[in-house]
Amino acid sequence: MKSQELRRIAPELDSLRLGSGWSVEELNKAQVIVESSYGHSHPGSAHLDRLVEQVDRGITDRKGKAANYYVTDICDGEAQGHDGMNYSLVSRDIMAAMMEIHVKATPFDAGVFISSCDKSVPAHLMAIARLNMPALFVPGGIMKAGPNLLTLEQIGKYSAQYARKEITEEQYMVYKRDACPSCGACSFMGTASTMQIMAEALGMALPGSALIPTHLPHLNSFARRAGEQALELIRLDLKPSDIMTPEAFENAIMVHAAIAGSSNSLLHLPAIAHELGMELKPDLFDRIHRKIPYLLDIRPSGYWPGEYFWYAGGVPAVMEEIREFLHLDVMTVTGHSLGENLDKLKEGTFYADCHNYLTGLNVNASDIIRPVHNPINKQGAVAILKGNLAPGGAVVKHAAISPKLLQTTLIARVFNKEEDALQAVLRKEIHPGEAVIIRYEGPKGSGMPEMFYTTEAIASDPELIETIALITDGRFSGATRGPAIGHVSPEASEGGPIALVENGDLIRIDIPARRLELIGLNEKERSPEEINRILEERKQHWIKPEPVKTSGILDIYTRNSTSPMEGGYML
Repeated sequence: MKSQELRRIAPELDSLRLGSGWSVEELNKAQVIVESSYGHSHPGSAHLDRLVEQVDRGITDRKGKAANYYVTDICDGEAQGHDGMNYSLVSRDIMAAMMEIHVKATPFDAGVFISSCDKSVPAHLMAIARLNMPALFVPGGIMKAGPNLLTLEQIGKYSAQYARKEITEEQYMVYKRDACPSCGACSFMGTASTMQIMAEALGMALPGSALIPTHLPHLNSFARRAGEQALELIRLDLKPSDIMTPEAFENAIMVHAAIAGSSNSLLHLPAIAHELGMELKPDLFDRIHRKIPYLLDIRPSGYWPGEYFWYAGGVPAVMEEIREFLHLDVMTVTGHSLGENLDKLKEGTFYADCHNYLTGLNVNASDIIRPVHNPINKQGAVAILKGNLAPGGAVVKHAAISPKLLQTTLIARVFNKEEDALQAVLRKEIHPGEAVIIRYEGPKGSGMPEMFYTTEAIASDPELIETIALITDGRFSGATRGPAIGHVSPEASEGGPIALVENGDLIRIDIPARRLELIGLNEKERSPEEINRILEERKQHWIKPEPVKTSGILDIYTRNSTSPMEGGYML
């Protein structure tokens, strides 16, 4: 084992570990690093200490030695609405780097990684891929919904309503008080929930472990089993590169299509694949989403809160519905293939255990995870758009868009930062038939923050939600509803066409044809040749803006990040 080899090379290692409280006997055992994002930073990480304890017990039960390390994450919800959101995406890369440092600087034979949320889960999967030692991931679970199925993503809507004086301050405070009644990922299919599911779909988490409600005893049981399984992975010498193959990524994207997962997955899955020397092309997402039906009736695109996902059977139930499409022979952290795992769950009590929690809720599992022959939509929820406005591509979650906007022509209203666009929406300065363009918000512009408050202000306005669109080189919250097109590439800070759009330009959106085009000037259509000529002229006069930050980590990130459609990771 690596730990024993390095003990011989670095004799002071024994002394230092004995000084940390290890026993002489423990020095000779298999050594497992237990990485978690535990901290009092937000509900998604505040409870992870109890999962760390269960993992440690599982490792001890199998005669291994656990060592607990921590890299606490930040919360996108707490970073919303101020400069903190610019630091969100870069935190993913910094967390992954810190975990790499932990493992590379100190010898371990395997790792167990525990997290729940938007940036911590992809950061853990990036670190697992980069380190490529025997490892598995433990999803940190999901919180309960509040009274009347209240969930956090609704607070953006109530905030906009309060700003427009449509609800009282007292009503608003009641909603805020009750939106997060427990620890865990927020109870909707946002980025946190989606990425927990992606970890299981990739084969890196135990079958059925994603999005267990945190108040249930099953979460502790799965954590303990994960600790035990870490020792088995050492015995098998089974590494992440044996599990996260191109076929495994295709499986994950198929599940993503079926659940209408967060558009942020199109940043995170390519970044994870990059760590394994693979490239996930945007066209792969589009091709898979065209063939896999959308099945999951969970917020924000659907009706039910996120905790109901596990009650309906979780990832295994989704996989059973789309089983005919999946690569069933891929390896997983169980040491068995995906197909073998699914068969074993059907033979056991897993589904009965899940469905028991639906008793008394007046809902059937098939109401939550629809049968493949009766889908919500025959295609997945995400489309990749291209055209002269987005030569490198753009992402839209069309499942959350009014049919009226699937094919439409809109008049551009241009903003160089989100704050100005948000105020224009709240002041009723945006009108039906307009395209709100928010630019210089990509990775190289400002760190690629979410446009959550602006999308919620639009989505909560019944006049605007079906008549306008938001187009940006930034990204969106996994909670986003409504007409939002993001990740426009090349981004404005790199001189992409979105930097050249002017007020009054005509923007054509054609989601069925996967097109995003600038087709006119001064509210009049022009020929493609004229458009190309005008864009070239505008490019000659374009001046690259000064960086948002000239020191610190955001300066490093904006200078070294890749395109939004490549994953926005640091080179």
